[in-house]
Amino acid sequence: MVFPSCSGNDELESYQKFNDQTWPRFNILHFEIPVNSSEKTYDVSLFVRHTREYEFDAFDFNMMMTTPSGEERIREYHMNIKKRDGSFVGKCNNDSCEVTINLKKQITLTKGVLTIDLENLVPRLEAKGLLGIGIRLRPS
Repeated sequence: MVFPSCSGNDELESYQKFNDQTWPRFNILHFEIPVNSSEKTYDVSLFVRHTREYEFDAFDFNMMMTTPSGEERIREYHMNIKKRDGSFVGKCNNDSCEVTINLKKQITLTKGVLTIDLENLVPRLEAKGLLGIGIRLRPS
């Protein structure tokens, strides 16, 4: 499920919720984010919402980004979920937490669609304890 939204400050967000709190290893997530300005500089970030039952200290993923102008960028990321003492890195309320990582800072995008594909690199067939994953696009 994709939930696109925007706020009054030109920030865009696209979120994919996991109904069973699980992201299967070979299920690639696909995001399409409309860019409506002719040329502007943005910060692109990824956020993960997880339960306190998420078992790994980190979340590893591969990002494939295609800008509206057709430029492709590919990179692997290592996102820390827990600190050395076992506490969570992100902001937590009740039973869930959210962690954010920058994918690209100050990237100039033209009008069109920003496409981002995410590949789960967690070393198990299923990453359990994930509520959902989203992309935020905000002006720099």
